[in-house]
Amino acid sequence: MSYHVPVLLTESIEGLNISPNGVYVDATFGGGGHSLSILQKLQDGKLFAFDQDSDAQANAFDDSRFVLVNHNFAFVKNFLEYFQVHRVNGILADLGVSSHHFDTPERGFSFRFNSKLDMRMDINASKNASVVVNEYDLDSLTTIFRDYGELPNARKLAAAICDARSQTNIETTFDLRDVAVRFCNAKTENKYLSQLFQAIRIEVNNEMETLKRFLRSSLDLLVPGGRLVVITYHSLEDRIVKNFFKTGNVEGKVEKDFYGNILTPFLNITKKVITPTDAELQRNSRARSAKLRIVEKI
Repeated sequence: MSYHVPVLLTESIEGLNISPNGVYVDATFGGGGHSLSILQKLQDGKLFAFDQDSDAQANAFDDSRFVLVNHNFAFVKNFLEYFQVHRVNGILADLGVSSHHFDTPERGFSFRFNSKLDMRMDINASKNASVVVNEYDLDSLTTIFRDYGELPNARKLAAAICDARSQTNIETTFDLRDVAVRFCNAKTENKYLSQLFQAIRIEVNNEMETLKRFLRSSLDLLVPGGRLVVITYHSLEDRIVKNFFKTGNVEGKVEKDFYGNILTPFLNITKKVITPTDAELQRNSRARSAKLRIVEKI
């Protein structure tokens, strides 16, 4: 099975507007599909890729133009400075969870398999899904389920989990599923569980704050004319990216000039969000929620 099928590959690589001698960043290396396509367009350029999951190291390329950094992309600026790189020509981030994570039962990302609750992108991190489910209090769980999972009955679900774990710890994905299924019907079960697991995964990996830090760093790193290409998969991260692309800040705080024009450090390249074609969806159904946005630094 493939580690991960690159989503919107042609569109995202074209969006980078690659210069053969430029410096580029693939912030989410995964199976290396996007990185490989970038390298194919480089001559004397350089590509720095980031992935906090040690499993991704097996996909690294033996190429003098390529460096794979085994760390979270939130620290992209710090590590590039270590390599004495202060400006780059383009940055690509595919924010989707890789097929490898969903299809590896012991990583605990999927409710399709009965496995220990984990969901860590970085297997060396101290906090896993079991900690969230079994140790967070009622209010914290409610907030996570409401804000990160957009679940309408977040507090009732949180209360049920607190009640269940008071009897015995919720150890596995199926233990959690068994508590949650009473709050949905057969028709909505998959969507409901997906939203629940998404919420916990976001909390475990601190995904929203990581994304915000990455975006701010990207603005600092890009040269004028440099491109930032981001693929999102759910409304929470897409909202942050859309705000940042529009205003230059993750809060979406709009500042205007004397004439009422929005002040922004970016030129919007994608006037309309790019989504997968029907042909791509036939090849890879997991791309169905992907949205591609591209900006150029002014």
